[in-house]
Amino acid sequence: MTFSAPEIAAKHQPGQFIILRIDAVGERIPLTIADSDTKDGTITLIVQAVGKTTQQLAGLKPGDNIQDLSGPLGMPTQIEKNLGTVVVIGGGVGTAPLYPIARGFKAAGNKIITILGARNKDLLILQKEFEDLSDELIVMTDDGSLGTKGLVTNALQGLIDRKEDIQKVVAIGPLIMMKFVVELTKQHDLPTVVSLNSMMIDGTGMCGGCRLKVGGQTRFTCVHGPEFDGLQVDFDTLLRRGNTYKHEEQCRLDKFLKG
Repeated sequence: MTFSAPEIAAKHQPGQFIILRIDAVGERIPLTIADSDTKDGTITLIVQAVGKTTQQLAGLKPGDNIQDLSGPLGMPTQIEKNLGTVVVIGGGVGTAPLYPIARGFKAAGNKIITILGARNKDLLILQKEFEDLSDELIVMTDDGSLGTKGLVTNALQGLIDRKEDIQKVVAIGPLIMMKFVVELTKQHDLPTVVSLNSMMIDGTGMCGGCRLKVGGQTRFTCVHGPEFDGLQVDFDTLLRRGNTYKHEEQCRLDKFLKG
């Protein structure tokens, strides 16, 4: 979805996000910016319709308006020049925010190996864009309907086994995917960056809803992130907190779908 937001487009850097509200009584949700166009003054978001608000968002038509959005929020990606080989790993809709990050590393003179994973071929996004951008693209699907059957960690292990000189790993996707990527990279002492999409309310660090533990210290995704040193993130606590409102979320979705 493309939104007219010239001020945000002018300031956006890879890794940053926005928080939007569809209407005056709607919840505020964070979404990472997948692309921006300073000439047209637009930002692009890629949304998977899974909850009440994303279902409502997906129902908008060209020309519709939303109540408001704020951004760009969060710290931009730290992109090093001529670092060497950077492996970028996208899982599901996490592939969307990965694209501007990979593009930034490529423009900075790095070799890009991309691993894209999804449950099936219908849920894989931006394949053509990553084919054009990457020095090597590996596609993994859980059911084998596209690329190789298996997990993104299988592909990463293959790169490690062939002695690829990996200088950095960037992984964005479901928490459980990022957790297992980090468990693998820890074994090989590979610097790993993850981008987190925690529960968020105000996006300014005041509410504390997006708190997490990084290296044993409390951090807030909205102002200290969304990117963190994956080797320091307490994923188990994050996974537990992510399920806190599952029942309420389902009830809200059911009510919305019933009209």
